[in-house]
Amino acid sequence: MFVAATSRCFNHLSLEAALLQLVELEYSAVEIMLEERDGHFKPSQVAADLEQAIVLCRQSHRLTPVALGVDIDAPEPEYYRQFTACCRLAKAIKVVTVNVRSGELGTPFNAEVERLRKLVAIAARDGIRVGLLTEKGRMTENPDTAVVLCDHVKGLGIALDPSHYLHLPHAGLHLEQMLKRVYHVRLRDSTPDQVQVRVGQGEVEYGRIISQLSKVHYDRALCVDILPMPDVDQLTEMRKMRLLLESLL
Repeated sequence: MFVAATSRCFNHLSLEAALLQLVELEYSAVEIMLEERDGHFKPSQVAADLEQAIVLCRQSHRLTPVALGVDIDAPEPEYYRQFTACCRLAKAIKVVTVNVRSGELGTPFNAEVERLRKLVAIAARDGIRVGLLTEKGRMTENPDTAVVLCDHVKGLGIALDPSHYLHLPHAGLHLEQMLKRVYHVRLRDSTPDQVQVRVGQGEVEYGRIISQLSKVHYDRALCVDILPMPDVDQLTEMRKMRLLLESLL
C-alpha cells in the first residue's frame, strides 16, 4: 500500500497548481478527478478534446496518476460517449482504475446493474477496471447492496470510502464483507454525523482498515480526500494525514 491524494484536495486551484502543491507536500501519487460540476477537468472536455486532456494529465509533476474519479452529468448516449473517452484517457496515462458513483437512492436495481455492466464492458476494451464508490445518499450507502451489485456485474469492484459507513452500527463488520472486492480507497477523518472533520477529531480507525486490507493483500492506494474547510489550514491537514498514514504502513 502507498499514500496518494485526490486532485480535489486543492479544488480551488488549477489542476497544475493543485498537483504542484501535492508534490510540495511530498505526496507521490494522485487520483485525478474528472467531475462535470466541480472537477479540474470535466468529462465533457475529455470527450471534446481527448488529446488535450492527455497532455494536461501527463504534466503531473513527478506524481504518479493511480486512478481517475469520474462523475458524468449527461443523458444517454452522451453519458457512455464521455465515459468511453475517460477510459481512453486512463489508458493513455497508464491508469488502471476508473472510479464512478452509484445510482441515486430510488434507482431501480436492474437499471443500475445494466448501467454498470455497460460501464465495465466499455472499460474492459481499454484494459481498465471500474470501482464503484461507497457513498451515503446513493445505492452503495448500504454495504450489502454494494456487494450484491458487484456480484451481479462481473469485473466490478469497490472504491471504498469508509467515512460514509461510520453512521452504521458495527461499521467495521460491514467493511469486512467487501474488502476482497476493493480496487481503491479514499480516506479522511470523519464522525457518524460529519463526513469530514479535522484530522484527529474523527472516528475513522485507519490502523484497523489498513490491517484488514493487508489481510486480503490489497497493495494499492490509500488516497487522501480532504476538501478545503473554512478557517482550517489545508496544507497542515494534508501533511498530518500523509504522515499519519505513512506511520501505519
